[in-house]
Amino acid sequence: MDEEYVEAVLRVVDAVQSGHVTTYGAVAAVVGRGGPRQVGTVMRLHGDRVAWWRVVRADGRPADCHGGTAVELLRAEGAPVRPDGRVDVRR
Repeated sequence: MDEEYVEAVLRVVDAVQSGHVTTYGAVAAVVGRGGPRQVGTVMRLHGDRVAWWRVVRADGRPADCHGGTAVELLRAEGAPVRPDGRVDVRR
């Protein structure tokens, strides 16, 4: 994976404010190339450099890595987490 793409993805994710989320697909759209899977790969390999928990699937499901701590981190930031653990991405 080329370093320019990795840095572009990480810049977009780094711009997501506390208490907010974005989707893998939205990140890809802002970067202008790749898709949700490519963004997911970047996040899996390099996501520890940014607030990785702020990137969720299109249906609002947070990442299940890091021992499932994404939901806890999102709730702590005040993100709109539903009782089922999904994030209301429209809010």
